[in-house]
Formats: sequence, structure tokens, C-alpha cells
Amino acid sequence: MLGSKVKQKIFLLISILIAFIAGCSEQPPTGHDGSGTLVLYSLWDTSSVEGVQKIVAMDNAKVILVSEYGTIIKYTDQQGRLELSHLPAATYDISVRKNHPDDNNIILCGSLRTVKVGYDKTVSDTIYTKPFSSFGISINEIYSAGPVNNVFYFFDQFIELYNSSDEIKYLDGMLIARVSGNSEGKGPGADEGDDGDIDGITYYFKFPGNPGEKNYPFNPHEFIVLASDGVDHRTACATSIDLSKSDWEFFNQYSPEDVDNKTVKNLINLRSDRTADFLISLSGDVVVITTGEDSVYTDGFDISTVIDGVEYQTSSSPLKTLDSRIDRSYAICPGKYTGKSFQRREPGLDTNDGLLDWEILSSPTPGYQ
Repeated sequence: MLGSKVKQKIFLLISILIAFIAGCSEQPPTGHDGSGTLVLYSLWDTSSVEGVQKIVAMDNAKVILVSEYGTIIKYTDQQGRLELSHLPAATYDISVRKNHPDDNNIILCGSLRTVKVGYDKTVSDTIYTKPFSSFGISINEIYSAGPVNNVFYFFDQFIELYNSSDEIKYLDGMLIARVSGNSEGKGPGADEGDDGDIDGITYYFKFPGNPGEKNYPFNPHEFIVLASDGVDHRTACATSIDLSKSDWEFFNQYSPEDVDNKTVKNLINLRSDRTADFLISLSGDVVVITTGEDSVYTDGFDISTVIDGVEYQTSSSPLKTLDSRIDRSYAICPGKYTGKSFQRREPGLDTNDGLLDWEILSSPTPGYQ
């Protein structure tokens, strides 16, 4: 029964979908203008509280290089050194990360932006790392692209949250929002009036209850899945995924066509003028989660209430718009109808640099990393 309802959506929305998702996903260039050499040194300043400085080489640290030609992942040697020859001449954003030797909840991380490697040139640089830890709720994985198919099916979208802390958090009253409006101004998620909020809220759905209540626990180191529709989508599209065991689903009570799996808890729509599903753009959007303490969307959500936010796009070409206090960069996402998702490289770790914090997965992993 649920599967047939999902199928009905295809025919009801097909004309809109064709216009909405027309076009091909961007692919990285296949050729480059020569190559150069990059030498990196990764160091960790282990200064103690007494101020005694000790610089330690970051051996066997993961090095992530992102450019217009894609992503390269390598590891440093025992001296914390990495040399890459025959590297395509380009501008690179670089991150180094490694688990803290004494605490797996802490990641040693550092980055360099816009490192230019020129043709037949050798560039040397040093990355100093510092400890990062995430002690709260974060957006951990997003599946927006839709499965491989030719009928424009993408109703199997989901957002995964992770509690990286060692304590129980509570979801009561929290909000999940799609931020795709405000295109005539600074753009989606920007602080339009410089008044401390993000503007362009298109959809926002609410967990039951009110902020501060403790009826919906989120356990330590737990993943939860928020499905657009919490059903087994394989009944409508064989290449899709099963979301019938999701923790939550977005249910629009103002839509006569929305699917409601009674065994999955509902997030409720707070905009009566929005009668469609909570669906995010396949290849570029802004998603935020807030405490719910500011629920007046017309003048934007206060930045102080934003728990986490992600701006994603298929390439570096579009202008970034999400306020840098939430994320100073963006995540690269897969193309439309690829059956791929994107997730944080380490569960819950947010260094406020989406370009280097996120990676593309060959297939979605709802509820686990």
C-alpha cells in the first residue's frame, strides 16, 4: 500500500520534476596544464599548560587534497612528510588529520587553503594541527541525489544525525530546515540584514515537544535517520533503498498525498503554505538543524540557535552563501541520480570547513558510518 502511494507521486509531479532536475551533473576536468611537485610537513604543537612547547611530527596522518581535478588522499611518512610529484598544476585546499594518540574522541586537524602548484615547480609548506572534538549533535550524512534510474525518482532522500558526545541529548522541539530562498539578496543562509540570523527558510519541520523537554532522547554515539518518506523505496524503484526502519520521517500534514508510515515517528511541517514533501535539491542546497528556540522563519533563524548547518554543491563554481559562522566552506556532493551520498569523514567531526570535512560515498549508509 505504501509502495503504491509512493508510485503515485511520480506521476503527480513528473512534469515539475523534469524542469526541476533537467541537466547533467558536472564532472571534474580530465586534462590539466602540466604538473608540479608538492612537499608537505605535518606538525603538532603539544604545548602543555605550563607553556612548554614541543613540536611533534604527525606520522601516518591522512592528507586530503581537493582541487578542480577531484580529491587525492595520501598519508605522511614517519617524519610527518609527504611528497607528491607529477601533481596536476592547480590550486589545492589541503587538510591533515589523525586521531589523538591518547583520546580517540579527539582528532588532530589542520588545513591550508588555496595552495598553488605551478607547472614544473616545487612547492613546500607546513601544516600545524590542533585538537578538535565534537561534543554534540551534527548532520553526519546526506543522501539527496536519488538512486540510479530514468524515471526521475528521488523520494528516498534522508538526513542522518550523530550524537558525538558522551551524554544523552534531547531532540524535543528542534527544527530541521531547508534554506533555499533569499536568492534576490545575499543568497540562501546568508545574514541578509547583518542582524545575526540566517535568511531564506523554505521548509522547516519540527521534532515533537518544546526545547528543554526530555521526551525524545538521542543517545551518546548514536546515529539517527530522518527520512523524507520512511518506507521501503525498493518497491517503487528497484535501485533505491529501504528506509522503513528509519528513526523519523518528514510528514507533511498539509499534504493529502504524503506517505505516513505509522511505525516511524513524525517530524511535523510548520509552514501551512507548503504542501509538498520535505525534499532537498539533488545537487545543491542548504540544510540546518536548530534548537527550535527561534521558530519565526519570516525574519530568519537566529544564528545562536543553529546547532549545525551544511551547504552542498556538485562543484566549486556556485557562490557560497551560508553564513561563515555556521560553515566557512561547503561540501562537495555527488551528481543527480548516482545512488551516492556524502558524509563527514569522521563521525560528527565539524571543523567548520565543509570542503574538507565531507566525502562522497559510493552508496548511502543510513544509520551507520
